[in-house]
Amino acid sequence: MAESVYKVIELVGTSTESWEKAATAAVQRASKTLRDLRIAEATRFDVTIKDGKVAEYRVRLGISFKYETQD
Repeated sequence: MAESVYKVIELVGTSTESWEKAATAAVQRASKTLRDLRIAEATRFDVTIKDGKVAEYRVRLGISFKYETQD
């Protein structure tokens, strides 16, 4: 079996509706410029507050993608 190497980057997705939509936004954006995305691990959840109400959901993701070989 061939060995593989993966890079993990950290992104923050945001949404005014939910953490799930915030995560989806981050993955969709990453997929526009990165190939072979493998796993997204949600590592932190928070919200911004405005006038005493939740204004925005934020989720921090560790997203991995496979390095391409030059062979």
